Amino acid sequence: MSREITFGYSPCPNDTFAFHALSHGLVKAPGFKFKTRLGDVEELNRLALQSILEVTKLSFHALGHVLDKYALLNAGSALGRGCGPLVVAKPGAEPADLAKVKVAVPGRLTTAQMLLSLYLGKTPEVEPMEFSQVMEAVAQGRFKAGLVIHEGRFTYERLGLIRLLDLGEWWEAETGLPIPLGCIAMRRDLGKEAYGIIDRALGESVNMAMQHPLKSKEYVLAHAQEMEASVVESHIGLYVNDFTADLGEAGLKAVEEALIRGRQSGLLPQTDYPLRME
Repeated sequence: MSREITFGYSPCPNDTFAFHALSHGLVKAPGFKFKTRLGDVEELNRLALQSILEVTKLSFHALGHVLDKYALLNAGSALGRGCGPLVVAKPGAEPADLAKVKVAVPGRLTTAQMLLSLYLGKTPEVEPMEFSQVMEAVAQGRFKAGLVIHEGRFTYERLGLIRLLDLGEWWEAETGLPIPLGCIAMRRDLGKEAYGIIDRALGESVNMAMQHPLKSKEYVLAHAQEMEASVVESHIGLYVNDFTADLGEAGLKAVEEALIRGRQSGLLPQTDYPLRME
């Protein structure tokens, strides 16, 4: 009999695209049956602090807080170049303003929030909210700046906002590495055998999505929150890539660098737990 486990990921196009095959039984994880739970990435981050879900999407920032309970899987991550979080503002703002104003952010445990703190050399004053509300809050003048993730990097100009800072460009210039944003992690108590089975199934799901992109189209659009088809396509193209199928050496190095910097800055706790289960 297969064990039922819950797999949490976001309704964003990159996740519904990449994990459609696994969540719909098109690829198998012998011994396991997946129950899907969709949620905003910060919601999933908070659930991980309580070890609620067996397998879940996480910001790398959040992963750094829960490595005692969760292990990083090789498949399913969002990394890349030219895909980092943006800080947006109304015209006339300057990057130097960020140290003096309250910033609307898509969650305290997001990688975007950690990157902004690393850039500033301190944790700024922030107001967490749903990522979809950030740009509107800035456009309405409720905040001087907002931290934008996901499809926001394609649409902020429509609200009359400017790009104040590209944290991906900053990270790549600082490290020469791709920017690590989010990952899939498995609860360690499932064991090493489960780790291998689930990781392989995730990789197969991602590869099937990339090889047969039309299979998931209906599912992706159903959860795309009225997003335009062109934005959906751009979103998937940016965030689903070879790193999603397998982190590889470069991807793993980028993740390790982010966690090292987070620990050195005091944003993440020190830990002896390894990233993965080998």
